[in-house]
Amino acid sequence: MKLFRRICAVLVTATVALTASGCGGQTRMMFGTGGTAGTYYSYGGVIAQYMSTYSDAKVTAVSTGGSKVNIQSIQDGDFQLGFAQSDVLAYAWNGTKSFEKDGPTHDFRVLGGLYAETVQLITMKDSIKTVADLKGKNVSIGEAGSGVYFNAMDVLNAAGITINDIKPQYQSFEDSKESLKDGKIDAAFIVAGAPTTAITELATTNGVHLINIDGDLRDKILKEDPYYTALQIPANTYPKQTDPVDTITVKATVLVSASLSDDLVYQLTAAVFDHADDIAKENAKGAELNLKTATEGMEAPFHKGAARYYKEHGIIVNTSEDEAGTEPKTEQDADVYSADSDAAGDTQSSAAAASSMPDVSDSTAQNTPAGQTAQE
Repeated sequence: MKLFRRICAVLVTATVALTASGCGGQTRMMFGTGGTAGTYYSYGGVIAQYMSTYSDAKVTAVSTGGSKVNIQSIQDGDFQLGFAQSDVLAYAWNGTKSFEKDGPTHDFRVLGGLYAETVQLITMKDSIKTVADLKGKNVSIGEAGSGVYFNAMDVLNAAGITINDIKPQYQSFEDSKESLKDGKIDAAFIVAGAPTTAITELATTNGVHLINIDGDLRDKILKEDPYYTALQIPANTYPKQTDPVDTITVKATVLVSASLSDDLVYQLTAAVFDHADDIAKENAKGAELNLKTATEGMEAPFHKGAARYYKEHGIIVNTSEDEAGTEPKTEQDADVYSADSDAAGDTQSSAAAASSMPDVSDSTAQNTPAGQTAQE
C-alpha cells in the first residue's frame, strides 16, 4: 500500500510540476478536504478560492476520505494542503491510535485552526436518550481508523461501553444518514462543524434527535483527552431542534506540506484571516475564524510562513519539532520569556480583527479514491 501511494505521489507531483507555471505563474496546489456531505468539502471550496485569489497559488479543493487520508497524501506529495482534526494530527505527529501501525509522520506543518468540529450523536429512536442507551444497538462509528471512529470510541469507553457492547457499523456521513432513514442502524456518530449537511437533510425530511454528551461523562472525556473541549450546539441549529445540546469538540485544522516556501504559506495564511468577514458571508464556519482558535491547542509545529503572519499580529507560535505541543505566547509573553525562563508557562493568545475584501465564489472538485469512504 505504501509503495502504491509512493508511485501515485510521483505521478501527481510530476503533474503538479508540469502545470505550476499556468494561471499567470501561480503554483497549482491540491487541498484535501472530506466527504461531499461534510463541512470540510463545502468550506474547503471557499477557503481554496480565497487562497487562489489572494496568493501566488492556484488551490483546488478535492473531496477525500478525510483527516488521515489528507495527512498521508501530504506525506506522499499528492496534496500540498489538507484539513485534519486536531486530535488526528496529534496521532499522526506522535504515531499513536490511527497512526500506530503507520508510525509518526513529520512531513506536515500547521497553518492554523479554523473552527470547532462537533461530536454529534444522532438517532431517530425515541428510546435512545443517553449514550448508555447505545448498548446492544446498531451504531455507526465512522470508517475504521478514521478520526470519527476514535472520537466515537472515546465517548463510548468513557460511558463504560466497549466495541463488543454494540453492533458497530463503519459508515460515512452520507451512508449513516441513509441507514438511519432505512432503519438499518439505530444511531450514528458524526464529527463535523454544526450545522452538518447530512444531519440537516435528515432533520428536514425525517426528523432526528441529538443526544447530549454532558455531565460526568463529558468531564471524564475532557480529563482523559485534553484535545477535546466542551461545546453547546445552540437550539434551532437544525430543523425541529428546540433545545440546546451539550457535547464535545475537536478543531478543524489546515495543514500544509513542510516543504512549501515561507513566503507562500504566509500568503495562504493571510488569504484566510485577512478576509474572515467575507468568508463568513459565504460559509457559516467563517464566523469562527480568529487568531486564538488558529493558534491554540496544536500538537504539531506551525509552518514558519504561518508563524510570521501570527507574529505580525502579536502571537508567537512554535515552529520547532523539538517543542511540538508548546502553546502560543503573545509578544509580551515572549519578551518576558527571553529575560526569565520561568515565564515559559505564560501562554495566553490574543485575537486580531480581520479586514474585508470583495466576495468570491466556491471552487471544489471531487476526488475520493476508489474503495475509500468519504469522511472527515
